[in-house]
Amino acid sequence: MGVTKRGRDYPRKLARKLRRVRTRAGLSQSEIAKEVGVTDRALISQYETGKRQPSLPVLLKYARLAGVSTDVLIDDKLKLPK
Repeated sequence: MGVTKRGRDYPRKLARKLRRVRTRAGLSQSEIAKEVGVTDRALISQYETGKRQPSLPVLLKYARLAGVSTDVLIDDKLKLPK
């Protein structure tokens, strides 16, 4: 886990995992934005570059799309299944 400016821990691999979920599903950033209920496609880009963290409801939708628990997405020690 990394540490933000405010001293909170955050998952370092989350951005990469979110991008992998989207690409494995064969979706564009605009398409996944609709799937997870995000109105601005730019937010998806920020999630995938680690500039922003998704809300819990969005994270849950990503997990359901990938068929995994949210733990797999946020725990750097767990890998996405192939």
